[in-house]
Formats: sequence, structure tokens, C-alpha cells
Amino acid sequence: MRHTHQRDVLPATRESHTHKFAVAGFEGYLTVGLFEDGRPGEIFMKMSKEGSTLSGLVQGFCRCFSICLQYGLPLEEAVARFKGMRFEPSGSTSNPEIPEVTSILDYIAKYLELTFPSTPASHARAG
Repeated sequence: MRHTHQRDVLPATRESHTHKFAVAGFEGYLTVGLFEDGRPGEIFMKMSKEGSTLSGLVQGFCRCFSICLQYGLPLEEAVARFKGMRFEPSGSTSNPEIPEVTSILDYIAKYLELTFPSTPASHARAG
């Protein structure tokens, strides 16, 4: 049996949250686009090493993560999939609330978890 799900589309003009970070000397910016109810609906990351393989993989991850959120995957479940992933760069961060991470994806997951804590509204679909 095939299930079809409706994709929640973010408004053309939306609020967002931008955060500068560094993991083991690799600097980046994370921007989180928000649904009208304040739930994250998309993420974008810009890494300091423009044009690198890392930047390309990060962009692919962001697109995938965003589509999952727009099709209704709760942020808590998405975060659980990436928290603790291990690969370089890893190590110390510029964020005192998240002093050490095992990868950039681990950092992003932990940051999203801290910044957008679980609320009843986070389980509601927009629309």
C-alpha cells in the first residue's frame, strides 16, 4: 500500500533564524526558515570553504532535511537521526552550550534541539 503525504510549503516571505558557528576551525552559518507557527521548515548552511566537497554535501543534507520537515517529520525525530554522527571535522565549537561535537551534522542537530525545543505545536501540521 502506498501512502501519500502532503507537503507543507513555507510562505514566500518568512521569518528565519541565522546562527554563526565553528567546528574545529571550520566556520559556517546556519539559517533556519520558519513556518508561520514558528516551527522550523527549512535549513540552509553556508560553510567557509566555498566550493569544497564538504560544502556540496552540506547543501545536499540541508535540502533533504528541509524536505523531511516539510512532509511532516517532527524536528525531534530528524534531530535524533543526525545527533552523534561521527566524521571530520569534529571537536571543539564556538558555542559554549555545545562545547564538543562529533561532526558538523552532530552540531546542527544539537543546536536545533536547543534552539527549537519540543512543544505541542511542533507536532501539529501547518495548514
